[in-house]
Amino acid sequence: MVNALAIDVGSSSIRTAIVNERGVVSHVHQRPLHVATPSPGFVELDAEEITHSALELAAATLRAGGECVCVGVTNQRATTIVFDPATGVAVGPALSWQDLRTVIDCLVLQGEGLQLAPNQSATKARWLVEHAARPSRELRFATIETWLVWHLTRGASFVSDRSNAGVSGLVNTTLDGWDERTLSLLAIDPVMLPELVDTMCNVGPASALAGAPPITAIVGDQSASLFGQSCVRAGAKITFGTGAMLDLVHGDHSPPTLARYPSGCYPVALRSREGVITWGVEGIVFSAGSCVEWLVDLGLLSEVSDSERVAESVGDTAGVSFVPAFSGLGTPEWDFGARGGFFGLTRGTTRAHLVRAVLEGIAHRGADLLEAAQGEVGTSLDELHVDGGMSVNRFFVQRLADFSGHVVSVSSEREATTRGAGLMALVSAGHLTLEDVETLWSPAFVATPSLDQRERAVARDAWRSSLAKSRRTIPELSDVSF
Repeated sequence: MVNALAIDVGSSSIRTAIVNERGVVSHVHQRPLHVATPSPGFVELDAEEITHSALELAAATLRAGGECVCVGVTNQRATTIVFDPATGVAVGPALSWQDLRTVIDCLVLQGEGLQLAPNQSATKARWLVEHAARPSRELRFATIETWLVWHLTRGASFVSDRSNAGVSGLVNTTLDGWDERTLSLLAIDPVMLPELVDTMCNVGPASALAGAPPITAIVGDQSASLFGQSCVRAGAKITFGTGAMLDLVHGDHSPPTLARYPSGCYPVALRSREGVITWGVEGIVFSAGSCVEWLVDLGLLSEVSDSERVAESVGDTAGVSFVPAFSGLGTPEWDFGARGGFFGLTRGTTRAHLVRAVLEGIAHRGADLLEAAQGEVGTSLDELHVDGGMSVNRFFVQRLADFSGHVVSVSSEREATTRGAGLMALVSAGHLTLEDVETLWSPAFVATPSLDQRERAVARDAWRSSLAKSRRTIPELSDVSF
């Protein structure tokens, strides 16, 4: 059996595993990352901790699982590091993709004709350079895959792949180079930037690991999750974690711009190989699993896993609806001033009604994502794949099928990003084909819609009415657009 090592750096933890040619994930080692929030809106990680933990966990997985023929790296996108190439040491914190300290900078740059969002890398890189108090030409810019590959190859490879670079805000529309105007406006010296390479290519030996296996895939987490769920040349997945992210394969349809579509979705580079980019569309829900965790915080649930049982203890929500908008609404509305809420409460509302309403509200948001993405590409899917922590909740998955009108298949590997990184590395190294990966899908369970078309239409109309009530709760934030 041929094995790959997968290194998966998420927003709050690092995971390493062996992935074999049948897609089986084994010998998993995982460790939480320390996430600091020193001020409101500031979200920081320790770049050195990421390096040390990744190397230690990878070594542990290799000791337990034996040799691997290649390495795949997948990572949270847009988290930004600036470092000294002479020492390999970061000159400041790693600014998480969630960090919002450059919101004002983004608004100012809009006046100069530059459309950037604070969750992209571009303004984070400028902030780090400014606070390093050193000329940018003496420093290097990295997102997580760049940083890890630099250390895995002991400084021999300074690269970024297109699935990561494409969401940085620093590349041109065709993803074949860094955007000169953006670099000029941000005062970023081009020498800071890594070489753009294919997602699937050999970027060098991981000489920091036993046996120095070649690194043959570096890929953003959402693209890895899509690939890990066998959506290779077609299909879509939603990852339900703290938030929810939909990605849909759109093939070689190169977008005219990387700006957000009117549908509320974004064009994304899912992967590239031999210079050919596979494009997709992406949509986001800011609040998903975090809403269930909030029910635990409130004391309405003892633990997250109780939500399925409690929701099923009642036949409906008794007219209660919940809009999951703790941080605003993403796709398709993009209303940063929207706020979450329960609607239709009465004296007869029970804990079970509230829990069920929360799960149904998140399922409706998943259906919203799917509607937006299908409308953007003009096609209808036969099936939706899902992974992430909420995918183990069968009640939730069934309601997602009911409200979307689609068959929903749940990944047997809850963290499909890890599986995707390993499989992509094996394909790149020539041990599998894309066709092989497509045949590996074996869902943990499948939910089919239980509502007929009329029942679904009634439920969706009621949902849209509740959604409208949550919009523009804070008008000044609703008027902000990135």
